[in-house]
Amino acid sequence: MSLEAPDTTETDEVPERTPDELEALLGDLVIDRDDHLNAPGFVIRPDAVQETLSRLKQQAGYDHLSLVTAQEYENRYESIYHLKKFDDPTQEVSVVVPADKDRPVSESGEAVFRTADWHEREAFDLIGIEYDDHPDLRRILLPETWQGHPLSMDYDKDRPQIATLPEHANPLEDHHRDAESDTMFLNIGPHHPATHGVLHLKTILDGEQVIDVEPDIGYLHRCEEQMAQSGTYRHQIMPYPDRWDYISAGLLNEWAYARAAEDLADIEVPEYAQVIRTMGAEMCRIAAHMLALATFALDINGDFTATFMYAINDRERVQDLLEDLTGQRLMFNYFRLGGVVWDLPEPRGEFFSKTRDFLDQLPGSVEEYHNLVTENEVFQMRTIDTGVLPPEVAKNYGATGPVLRGSGVDYDLRRDDPYGYYDELDWDVVTEDGCDNYSRLLVRMREVEESAKIIEQCIDLLEDWPEEERNIQANVPRTLRPDDDTEIYRAVEAAKGELGIYMRADGTDKPARFKIRSPCFSNLQTLPEMANGEYIPDVIAALGSLDVVLGEVDR
Repeated sequence: MSLEAPDTTETDEVPERTPDELEALLGDLVIDRDDHLNAPGFVIRPDAVQETLSRLKQQAGYDHLSLVTAQEYENRYESIYHLKKFDDPTQEVSVVVPADKDRPVSESGEAVFRTADWHEREAFDLIGIEYDDHPDLRRILLPETWQGHPLSMDYDKDRPQIATLPEHANPLEDHHRDAESDTMFLNIGPHHPATHGVLHLKTILDGEQVIDVEPDIGYLHRCEEQMAQSGTYRHQIMPYPDRWDYISAGLLNEWAYARAAEDLADIEVPEYAQVIRTMGAEMCRIAAHMLALATFALDINGDFTATFMYAINDRERVQDLLEDLTGQRLMFNYFRLGGVVWDLPEPRGEFFSKTRDFLDQLPGSVEEYHNLVTENEVFQMRTIDTGVLPPEVAKNYGATGPVLRGSGVDYDLRRDDPYGYYDELDWDVVTEDGCDNYSRLLVRMREVEESAKIIEQCIDLLEDWPEEERNIQANVPRTLRPDDDTEIYRAVEAAKGELGIYMRADGTDKPARFKIRSPCFSNLQTLPEMANGEYIPDVIAALGSLDVVLGEVDR
């Protein structure tokens, strides 16, 4: 199966259009308006998806398909395509596609955005919407033998399920078996350290070269979205985000939910709490990048005693600070809607001193990592010019975070769609133009230094903050009931990229629909583009450079 991005011609700069101008651009494709809190929404016919997305991409500059959300109502099914611009993600538009209740069929958007491939497969798998012209419409999280769609209204959860293990066949055998070449099917994972969790790579080899690789996910699907839909906005959802990227991005995950819920309920967070949130989030970013460095060096060099343990040691120092701040080492549950659960630990001076000690030694540690890793000749041979992901291909797949910035695309929601206290601080967005495995590591290592700058500025502010103005929480009602049929999508810049939350309210204290936009999910979809034509060790390097966590991929 060819995984090349479709040939598209994109404009360099497109002026911002008003909702009325966008409606005029789409013309008779629009059958209704359904505006969301974050973006104008246009309802279109289910057979007009590709034309609508194409016009918005080519003529209006909406080149980032951030998320595809699917849901079922009493009288219809619905797909929502959340579009942004990489140049300005504050410019958003929602394309709403209703589908018939008796026969939920909609045109696929994959021909315009490769992002839609996996997102539409998930919608088919869990909701039951069929996407016409999709190149590979089959289940993505559940086994092919699964009966029914778990998020559909008529799903019978008591129905027995038998998941068979069909004999593996080489899907390309007929195409590649000739006198000059031979193909072999190779399973990599799902239980293997180099796959960073329960990831199964179905790999086709022609000789020693990879000619096709298909990531097989779903082994760690924990129904996080369904559990969030069963919890109340105010108290019961917040503990779940820590468990998506469960390694070290807890506060970043919590912020994604907090930002969406706070905008949905019109809650304004005190400035002091925003500074604490920003500091804690950047500590989590350093911890996440240290683990990415450690495991990547282990994948490439097999280097456990030096690089891995050095990076884990620095990560542990960050975890100590986060434990002092939140009381936990991984599942923090520190954010609350409207602020944080408590103030900085006492004595404050001791916490500030401990944090500054870590920041003071960090430049020396980073220099050591460059000596051990980036200047290592073996490491360079394994990573430079391997796993190449061109910028336009990365954008077409919806890649974000260090994966996108390692392909030279200057996109960071902390700066481009400001939240927290980021727009008040001095820091830089890091990009590298190499587009390869080496560049993605360099981005993460440089981002550690930028995070340290942000933390130091936050510490300076918190030290001098007047005691009588240390307000850690807004006055939030005990029970939140956003207006019926209110919809919102909000995102933050997590350690691995754009982590977004879509929610639809139904007038109760629980969301009617809760959808997680995982950066790892879209980033992992790029692996075939990076791996095809490479050798098996290069596939492992490419996968390691993506820094995926399967708990967030599968959710």
